[in-house]
Amino acid sequence: MSTVRESVEVGVPLHTAYNQWTQFTEFPRFMEGVDQVTQVDDRHNHWATSIAGVHREFDTEIVDQLPDERIAWRTTSGDVQQQGLVTFEPVDERHTRVNLALVFEPSGMAEKAADMTGTLDRRVKGDLRRFKDFIEHRGEAEGAWRGRISPG
Repeated sequence: MSTVRESVEVGVPLHTAYNQWTQFTEFPRFMEGVDQVTQVDDRHNHWATSIAGVHREFDTEIVDQLPDERIAWRTTSGDVQQQGLVTFEPVDERHTRVNLALVFEPSGMAEKAADMTGTLDRRVKGDLRRFKDFIEHRGEAEGAWRGRISPG
């Protein structure tokens, strides 16, 4: 298993950053290689990705979601094995730190090489930078889901 941890400070209030992150179907607008995210229900999403010419599909389940604080997920089926956590910390009234941690199992030679060379770390850093640009340019979230999903 490998772990990637990255953070970014965004120039929007905490609730704005959190609300936008809950709009999973918008991830392709700032996440490189994400073709489509389909929200199945409050807990489940279906992902289609294309990275380095490799198309993958997988399903995720949100296992913990606390508004304005955190969202944790894991894959439940498909070509990808990962779990992740995104947290939101207020810096001040107009700035938020977004912290992302991913634990994943690289499969295949290309993914293992990308992991060893730091390519995946750079991709996550780029995704967070694009999220920053996306939300700061908009200045407000496109929507919000503020429900609580408890672990267990």
